[in-house]
Amino acid sequence: MALSKEHKQLVYTIKELCRVCYTCVRECPAKAIKIMNGQAEVITDRCIGCGNCIKVCSQDAKVFLITRSEVKALLQSAEKVAAIVAPSFPAEFIEITDHKRFVGMMRALGFDYVFEVAFGADLVANEYKKLLESKDGKGYISSDCPSIVNYIRFYHPDLVKQLAPIASPMVAMSRIVRKIHGDNVKIVFVGPCIAKKDESPEVDFGLTFRELRAMFDNSGYSPNTIDPSDFDPPQAGKGAVFPISRGLIQTVNINDDLLEGNVIVAEGRIGFQEAIKEFEEGNLKNQNLELLCCKGCISGPGMSSGGRRFEKQTYISSYVQTKMSKQKMVEWQINFDKFKDIDLTQQFESLDRRKQKPSEDEVARVLASMGKITNRDHLNCGACGYDTCHEHAVAIVEGLAEVEMCLPYTIEELHYSIKDLAISNEQLAKVQQALKQSEKLAHMGQLSAGIAHELNNPLGVVLMYSNILLDECAPDDPVRQDIELIASQAERCKKIVSGLLNFARKNQVRAEEIDLQKLAEDSISSVVVPKNISTSVVCKTKNRKANLDYEQLMQVLTNLNKNAIEAMPNGGTLCVEVDEVNAEIVFSVIDSGVGIPEENMDKLYTPFFTTKGIGKGTGLGLATTYGVVKMHKGRIEVESNTDSSKGPTGTTFKIIIPRDLSTVE
Repeated sequence: MALSKEHKQLVYTIKELCRVCYTCVRECPAKAIKIMNGQAEVITDRCIGCGNCIKVCSQDAKVFLITRSEVKALLQSAEKVAAIVAPSFPAEFIEITDHKRFVGMMRALGFDYVFEVAFGADLVANEYKKLLESKDGKGYISSDCPSIVNYIRFYHPDLVKQLAPIASPMVAMSRIVRKIHGDNVKIVFVGPCIAKKDESPEVDFGLTFRELRAMFDNSGYSPNTIDPSDFDPPQAGKGAVFPISRGLIQTVNINDDLLEGNVIVAEGRIGFQEAIKEFEEGNLKNQNLELLCCKGCISGPGMSSGGRRFEKQTYISSYVQTKMSKQKMVEWQINFDKFKDIDLTQQFESLDRRKQKPSEDEVARVLASMGKITNRDHLNCGACGYDTCHEHAVAIVEGLAEVEMCLPYTIEELHYSIKDLAISNEQLAKVQQALKQSEKLAHMGQLSAGIAHELNNPLGVVLMYSNILLDECAPDDPVRQDIELIASQAERCKKIVSGLLNFARKNQVRAEEIDLQKLAEDSISSVVVPKNISTSVVCKTKNRKANLDYEQLMQVLTNLNKNAIEAMPNGGTLCVEVDEVNAEIVFSVIDSGVGIPEENMDKLYTPFFTTKGIGKGTGLGLATTYGVVKMHKGRIEVESNTDSSKGPTGTTFKIIIPRDLSTVE
């Protein structure tokens, strides 16, 4: 009899619980997990039902097909129902120390018959022994694990002919039950395996031990209150050790000595895949493989969580010892002889589910998109769930994975994003500060313009009449000194008013072609530089020509140079740097002075604000500078440090203006 080609969906993902850790991808030997929009989805056609993803999912996002409702309905019907129980039950129900009370609980649920699959294991093991002792020169792969069978049928179809043509213990026991009770009996397999739910049409339903435990809990029955009962005959012998590692070999005493034996035992996700690969490559000629997808059936996904592997083995061993009495072995031999001629053959058909391998060019493009250009870039860290970067790239091309699954790539992208975000945040802070400053100064500009307008006329009258009086006054006239003082102070007031007008941006910009380096050099030469201060001009832009107002920018740079010199009473360096960024000219006035205190940063451009002593400044220098820069459609940025523990002290003013004012609206 061949296995059915129909394939049930045995494993599901609860998307709301999936946290995208890629552990399920890593643990899936069939790579039947697809990552779509950051969530793991099980691909039914590729799934071999091993349940590894269920065992490793810490969020319980992976669940298997539950059939206890269907089984409960079957038990409540008029059908005769037989349970065939996997030999790993002592490792699951450790709290039920007497197996007869376990069987009594099964009968209390409504099962008419309760059989041991381990007896089928006795028969199957004997068939394996015959096959291996035939010495036909052909190596075989054990076929009792349905996940292994599915893996070979799907992904190594050329090895299907190497599968031992022997039914699994479950299928063997189902045939025995039907021989005893007829074809109309309904059969429910109870065990630790999910794949058994879809192994053979000869079994009506599959229950995991987890499901059976839930049925026990919901039934209200207790092992101490039900009538104990034994398994229906035929009862098992040494086949009860089948669910532990090397169980098949131990059942029939097959020689697996490394020097003389020809049986290789491999279990677990990595072990069985490596064995199959070497077998397929011809490195294990004449060797026979005993393969288990789990590390023994006692580690199956249908087992309840908890308990240790080797501790579970002791429960199996203790149960097997109860089978080894002389009287029970006599009874077992009678049953063995009775059923040894039952049909235990099984045929397997290949069902190729392999994907066509993508071209190396496609894979290389995907690798390059993740920054993996050379072999040294292939970290093969496994964080994505794939063993190598190349396998991950292949899965991306096949539509099973996403680029973002690569942790190093994602971290690097995150660093770039954080860096970009920091730059954006810094720029936003500067814009917010500029808007705040602009709004404040706009109001002051309106006030300043009004004041300047009102003062201009009376100042003009004072200047005119003071100069007339000076012309009429004799040089030796004692009043002349007073008149000169009036004239000089009126002239000073005129300059203040002129500064207010510049701040209020009421003057005109007279743009002309100028030499940027010459402007910077002239700005330094126009101020008095003490001997303990060194100056320099650095012109980084190749095109030194620009269409700007020379006189007004000269005033700006001169003001900044004077402030820089005054900020270095003990000497230092002053540098005027000219650069270009995105068609904008950047003048940087850099000093190594004492710096500007943080509390003064918001007041820099406020008219009449100054930190200089009385009579040493009007507080209009930076205010005028601000107005001129705004007239040039530009902006001012300032960075300053007053704390030497954080680095060199000093201040940098940046004047950023368009290269050609004629192109700016």
